[in-house]
Amino acid sequence: MVYNAVMAKMKTAKQMERHLKGMANHYRVGILLLIAERDGITLEDIVETLGANEKTIGEHTRRLYHAGLLNKKYRGKFVEHTLSPYGKVFVRFLQSFQKI
Repeated sequence: MVYNAVMAKMKTAKQMERHLKGMANHYRVGILLLIAERDGITLEDIVETLGANEKTIGEHTRRLYHAGLLNKKYRGKFVEHTLSPYGKVFVRFLQSFQKI
C-alpha cells in the first residue's frame, strides 16, 4: 500500500516536461538563481540586476510562473517574486549542476 502512495506522487513525463521547458533559457536560469538569493525581488530589481530589457524579463518571469516554478505577489504597482516549492527543487539542482 505504501508503494501506491509513493507512485501516486510521481510526476508524469508530461508534467516534468512543463517544468523543464519552463527553465530552458539562460535568462530563466539566471532569474531562478537570483530569486533564490533575493526572495521577494521585484521585476524592476531583476531587470536592473540582470541588465536586460523589462519586456524580456517580464516574459521570462511569466513563463516561469506558468511552469509552476515561481510565485507572484502583487504589492501595488510592484510584483514580488518568490520560488514555488518546485522552483526551490530546480534551484537546488541548478546549484549542484553549476559545480560539476
